[in-house]
Amino acid sequence: MSDGSSPIRVLAVDDHPVVREGIAGLVRIQEDMTLVAEAANGREAIQQFRAHRPDVTLMDLQMPEMNGLDALIAIRMEFPEARIIVLTTYEGDVHILRAVKAGAQGYLLKSTLHSELLRTIRAVHAGKRGLSPEVSFQIAEHVSDETLTPAEGAVLRLIAAGNANKQIADQLGVTEDTVKGRVKSILAKLDANDRTHASIIGLKRGIIDP
Repeated sequence: MSDGSSPIRVLAVDDHPVVREGIAGLVRIQEDMTLVAEAANGREAIQQFRAHRPDVTLMDLQMPEMNGLDALIAIRMEFPEARIIVLTTYEGDVHILRAVKAGAQGYLLKSTLHSELLRTIRAVHAGKRGLSPEVSFQIAEHVSDETLTPAEGAVLRLIAAGNANKQIADQLGVTEDTVKGRVKSILAKLDANDRTHASIIGLKRGIIDP
């Protein structure tokens, strides 16, 4: 790890070359930073981390072959001191909480990259957390919410796919009354008006994927 006088060594992980180029351009003109490696997916990220041991890793969440969350978990298991900032277009609080629980020290929305990225790299390198104001608000807004059970999550995914209760019951191998009970619980936990509203909330918060 950098001793404070050496440049902060950065690894950029994103499956879009234009994003990596943008990060490289920003980092390159900073006197206190240097880009040591790039990766286009989670597997490459693990390999590059092992090879370069960067001070700070910028990790995209959605990537082919291996996603950023799985790569983050694998890197942190092998290198518990790894400092990783998650970059994503996803604003859902469930995605944020998963990444933070997995050990991410920072979480940035790609829409705020230019204004927040350099500040967050320096903060995380200094041992602080780097959560953008938007991200912090989303975590705070839902931190006390009751989480859906795996069974309720399965029902919500099928609701979002346009299935009626009977179809859901058939697919899950449960009774229609069981499905109705789970739907009622989902609506209460998500504070949703109806099934469609619950689907929209589930997608927005990252409880179910698009």
